[in-house]
Amino acid sequence: MATLDVRPRLIDALSVLRDRVDAARFPLPLRGAVRARRNRAELLAQLDDYVIPRLRSPQAPLLAVIGGSTGAGKSTLVNSLVGRRVSEAGVLRPTTRTPVLVCHPDDLHWFAGPRVLPQLARVWVPEQDDGGEDAYAAGGGRGAGGGPGARMAHGSCAGHTPHGGHREAHAGHGPGAGPEGHGGAHQAVGVRGVGAEPKASELFVEEAAGAAEGLGYGAAVGGGAAGGDYGAYGGGGGGSGVGIGRDGGGAEAGMLTVRIETDPALPSGLALLDAPDIDSLVARNRELAAELICAADVWVLVTTAARYADAVPWHLLRTAKEYDVTLVTVLDRVPHQIATDISGRYAELLQRAGLGHVPRFTIPELPESAGGGSGLLPATAVAALRGWLERHAQDPVARAAAAERTAAGVIASLRSRMPALAGAAAAQHAAALRLAGRVEEAYERAAERVRREVAAGEVLSGDARAHWRDHGLDGRSDELLDALTDGLTSLLTCAVDEADERAAEAWRRDPAAAEVSLTAAAGASGAGGRLGVIVRRWRRCLEELAEEETREARAGQAGERAGSVEPEESAALLATALLGGRRARTAGENLADLLGAQTALRLCERGGRLLATYLERALDGERERRLAPLDQLTVPLDQQPELIAALSVLQREKQRETENEPRQEQRQTDERARAMQKEEVSG
Repeated sequence: MATLDVRPRLIDALSVLRDRVDAARFPLPLRGAVRARRNRAELLAQLDDYVIPRLRSPQAPLLAVIGGSTGAGKSTLVNSLVGRRVSEAGVLRPTTRTPVLVCHPDDLHWFAGPRVLPQLARVWVPEQDDGGEDAYAAGGGRGAGGGPGARMAHGSCAGHTPHGGHREAHAGHGPGAGPEGHGGAHQAVGVRGVGAEPKASELFVEEAAGAAEGLGYGAAVGGGAAGGDYGAYGGGGGGSGVGIGRDGGGAEAGMLTVRIETDPALPSGLALLDAPDIDSLVARNRELAAELICAADVWVLVTTAARYADAVPWHLLRTAKEYDVTLVTVLDRVPHQIATDISGRYAELLQRAGLGHVPRFTIPELPESAGGGSGLLPATAVAALRGWLERHAQDPVARAAAAERTAAGVIASLRSRMPALAGAAAAQHAAALRLAGRVEEAYERAAERVRREVAAGEVLSGDARAHWRDHGLDGRSDELLDALTDGLTSLLTCAVDEADERAAEAWRRDPAAAEVSLTAAAGASGAGGRLGVIVRRWRRCLEELAEEETREARAGQAGERAGSVEPEESAALLATALLGGRRARTAGENLADLLGAQTALRLCERGGRLLATYLERALDGERERRLAPLDQLTVPLDQQPELIAALSVLQREKQRETENEPRQEQRQTDERARAMQKEEVSG
């Protein structure tokens, strides 16, 4: 299998691309954002559940996912292909809630760990009596019944630890559940994944002892940092669930699971997966069905004579054609009287859709197809499909071609899917910049207003102006400072409110901001209080600055009254000179009389820089609060170029691999020729 050999460079490029897709976000409600989020999730599922695992393990068994609409007979088909009931088939819909994966016992290690479908917990039952109860490692699930004839029930539950490790649960059989139906100590055997990265699984044996009540036990590697805590799951003698835990570990409530069965009747190298209904009324079932199909080497789409023209199956068929996957269709429950007519119509529809080459299998309507039957069709009814699957699983060339075609099809589809995803990312980035620009523009205008009104002396009005008039008549300096502080706070608050209104109006006109709150998330109602705190800090710094300059003036006796001036008076005059504009020309003159011309000039320069710093700090803080909702949306600034760059690297590695394939094939041919020559010489 030349093209599916381990290719470190190609796998590395795919892994980087996968991380870029995972980091992409589409939170703004733009046109196409919903589709981009759906495409991102689908692409991640395909890369994580199929493409990367398949490239890393080209020798893994062929996985055929049986998918279809509600009541199409998927579970009955799986049961019939295996030769026993491994999946519930009945009249209640949806019947298949937990997907069931069946493989040969020798292939169990390929699926017990998180190699494929890492987000699903594993529950496995290697062997059971016909008609016996299944054992589930899902906390409170059904267990292996006690009493004579009950066999061992094993469970495996793979999940994720808080540190990214993988966790698996292992359910054993309980005391009294052995072949003889008596109590005693038994072993629970399972497979445990090791480490944060998927590694070779290790077998372990845990002794489980107990009384003779016939309880079913299970042990699960829990959610500790090293994946070492244990929790127990399993079933009781009457089929009721009994959960026993150590350290509170185990699978989380509501964790999605896949039940794994083994059967030697299934050929080695082939695994079947019975997926939930693709048109289930339960949204999570539909999503899970789509994820499982994305993990398949072969898609086996099952439909019926009554529903072969439904929209949902045909949507999947068109998707399969787009990705060039290995596809098989099954027309199930076809009445004998119209079998030829229905099969011909279905073939014509496939031909029109460009899928005429897809293998088709027809299964007649039989009593076993109906709910309440044995769940098994006659071997002759599924012989053709089983033969096709066995040939592709056991013939190395056919097996390689099926897996290679599906993997190559997904990789080829990235040429159109990644630019579309990058385009949506660019639209998100542009919209975020546009919304942020509206806020920036509004606050730039607010800053201009504040600078303009401070220069015009607008702060020295009302109470402040009255206190300034009284200041020459032995008015109190602290009252003048209080009035100026309040006036500056009011000016800033009005400017911020105006900026918020202007930005909010611009956001209301922009569809991208439909789900983003500008004022609520920013806490705009508390702007006056926050601005007041900043202005009071400025006042304290101004008073410290005035005290410093006054102390130096006293030491040098620079002014006419420098020896008797109080720092509070210097601070009041400085604040009036900075905030009063033309209305307070005499404030600077009075300050020069007190401290000297040079000292007063230096003090005004330092005070002006201090005022500008605090005004900028006040407005910047409020602007950042208004931008916080956009920051919380986590729209990466560089997600579009990173997606395109990752695609370019992947395409370059794929091209290099394509160019090397002829040389690889020639090398393999030469090696085979040399081996034959050695055999002839030795013979």
